[in-house]
Amino acid sequence: MPRYTVNCSILFTELPILLRPAAAAAAGFDAVEFWWPFQDAAPSDAEVDAFVTAVADAGLTLTGLNFAAGEMASGDRGLVSWPGRGAEFQDSVAIAVGIGGRLGTGVFNALYGNRVDGASPEEQDELATQNLAAASAAAAEIGATVVLEPLSGASRYPLLTAADALAVADRVGAPNLALLADLYHLAVNGEDLAEVIDRHTARIGHVQIADAPGRHEPGTGRIPLDRHLTALDAAGYTGWVGLEYLPSTDSSAAFEWLPPELRGTRKEHA
Repeated sequence: MPRYTVNCSILFTELPILLRPAAAAAAGFDAVEFWWPFQDAAPSDAEVDAFVTAVADAGLTLTGLNFAAGEMASGDRGLVSWPGRGAEFQDSVAIAVGIGGRLGTGVFNALYGNRVDGASPEEQDELATQNLAAASAAAAEIGATVVLEPLSGASRYPLLTAADALAVADRVGAPNLALLADLYHLAVNGEDLAEVIDRHTARIGHVQIADAPGRHEPGTGRIPLDRHLTALDAAGYTGWVGLEYLPSTDSSAAFEWLPPELRGTRKEHA
């Protein structure tokens, strides 16, 4: 059975961010993930401690955390390849790995960044290689993986397919740099999900799901998510499956598709 983790940066958004872990626990989950949960790439110690406390007090595992990615609401999609933002990226890496060491986080998402005016793709890719090598080395210190995510809906973002992300991983050469297989983004970009799973499961470091069209909960669109999750399991994927979708109704019904007994892993070991 999949082990589900709730992305609290896209779900429970009616609540302040520090109250969302408790809401996830109340809904029956025992694991959460977040995009970068701070205003700045280098938040204060007090901000970091408050975030760690919110997750720990809810009794949850923080399975995944994004590095700082800029102003996502304004269209930014990462700092990895953005000239002039390297110091911010590395600051966030240090913060994220520190949080991960305290909360047992195993995966960090390094959004690659949009193509920007004034820099060639070659220059941006070289910068990304350096930043990803450093981030992977930092994550390795706590036994964690850095993942690269193909995205849809961002016209200047260069990683669209599994092959795009894996080509970057090959260029960097870090053993703990892997693919984030967001089945929604890959499907919207035209990928054959069955082929991706068949060819690349061994290199998948994390999975996220939403249905398409709409990016809503499973069962609202046309992606056969149950089939693909079963195929991932059969192919040897043992990681978490992130619920990263926009509820099609109010948040109180956001998880009606998933029976309570399947939401957490603790029940399996009780």
